[in-house]
Amino acid sequence: MHLTKPQTVLALAAIWALAFAGGMALSGQTPQGSPAAIAEKLPLSPPEQPIPFDHKLHVGLGAKCLDCHAIKSPGFAAGYPPAATCMACHAAIKADSPPVQKLAEAEKSRTPIEWVKVYKVPDYVWFSHQTHAVDAKVACEVCHGPVAERKVIFKERPTSMVSCMDCHAQHEAPNDCDLCHNPA
Repeated sequence: MHLTKPQTVLALAAIWALAFAGGMALSGQTPQGSPAAIAEKLPLSPPEQPIPFDHKLHVGLGAKCLDCHAIKSPGFAAGYPPAATCMACHAAIKADSPPVQKLAEAEKSRTPIEWVKVYKVPDYVWFSHQTHAVDAKVACEVCHGPVAERKVIFKERPTSMVSCMDCHAQHEAPNDCDLCHNPA
């Protein structure tokens, strides 16, 4: 069946309206709000990381997001630090703790730490940290929540199409389909 252009536009509008109406329920995303409010809505369990990391502690000591999560060309991802970055301090601080010993071994063997991603977008979505964080100067917590206040990170902000489109609308950014999706 071949749809005419008006039928295609109507079909896409209907799909978008259904997605919008269903919001986070259809997207399978976790709700926004304080950790206490979220916990009341559903049980949250952060993914188990290979090495425990307390963002609140490290931010309190002066670490900035981009100190550990560098955005390298072409800018699609904010990366994870190599063990050597962590060991710059931890060679002397808490060097006897098992997690730091695990970091030291990873640095020695040049084995990357296999961090578990908390925030993901599907493979068919094009997203650039360079465009958002560097060029548009969107603060990391806009998408990732108040990470600086968290000992353990869990997904508390949605990465659904609806949430991205709402944010673009609020900031008068483009919302064209091919901005995030490859039309080919």
